[in-house]
Amino acid sequence: MKKRRPINSIVMGTGLIAAALMVDGWLPIGIAIKDAHAVVGRPMTPGSVAGVARRTTRRTIRRSAVYVSTLPAACRTVVIDGTSLYSCGGTYYQPYGGRYAVVYVD
Repeated sequence: MKKRRPINSIVMGTGLIAAALMVDGWLPIGIAIKDAHAVVGRPMTPGSVAGVARRTTRRTIRRSAVYVSTLPAACRTVVIDGTSLYSCGGTYYQPYGGRYAVVYVD
């Protein structure tokens, strides 16, 4: 069995302690980042991944067989994928031939 010199153990221990202090941010060497500075919208951030998935997923608008002649009260106009719809309490309507068709947005 090979004997280890005490100087090697001291140097190795000092090096490990210095490395731990640098990573933790106690020694201002400038090679370690103590706080994360992620910006949503930049590559490799979780918000960016969700944003890309949200922007690349197309919504589909399916027209039902239900038609109404007038819109309910308190409707607002929304644009989904370039199509103008009316949103009235969670139900979407699309103008169709002088009346309004109930549509489903997926």
